Amino acid sequence: MSHSLLLRDALPSDADAVARVHVRTWQTAYRGLMPDAYLDALRADERARRYTFGLRDPSAPQTLVALDAGELVGFATVRTLPEEEGVGELCALHVAPTHWNRRIGLALIEAARTRLSEHGSRRARLWLLEGNARAERFYRLDRWQPDGTRRSEVVWGVPVVELGFARALP
Repeated sequence: MSHSLLLRDALPSDADAVARVHVRTWQTAYRGLMPDAYLDALRADERARRYTFGLRDPSAPQTLVALDAGELVGFATVRTLPEEEGVGELCALHVAPTHWNRRIGLALIEAARTRLSEHGSRRARLWLLEGNARAERFYRLDRWQPDGTRRSEVVWGVPVVELGFARALP
C-alpha cells in the first residue's frame, strides 16, 4: 500500500470518479460471470447519477473512498439494515483493477467494518456474485463466512445468483 493512501467520506463531487471505478471493476471482475453485452454497456455517467453522497442518515448508504496520491482508486458502501436490528450491510467494495493487490481493499473493508460498528451494528452481511472466486477469497480472509442464503436476479435475461456472507463485528 502506498504511503499516500487516504480514506474519507465520499463527497457529491466524487460521483464521477466513483462511477468510473465501479464500472471498470465490474467489467473486469464480472467478465465471464455476467453477460458481456451487459458489462460492455455499463456507463459511468449513468451510474454516477444514482449516488447520494454526503447524506448523514445512518440508514442511508454511506460511501468511503480511497485516494492514492490524490487519485480515487476505490470505495466501500455500507448501510444499516432497519429490518434487522444490529445488522449492517457491506453494499459494495470495489478497487480499480489497476490498483489490485496493494492492500487498498483491506484498508477499505476495515474502515467499512468500523463505520458499521459506530452505527451500532454487531453483525455485517454482504452479497457475493456466485463464482466470484477472487472476491470470495478476499472476504474469507477477512473472516466472512457463507450464511446459507442465496438470491437470484436476472441481468439482461441471464439469471445470476448471489450468495450471502456474514461476520461478527467488534
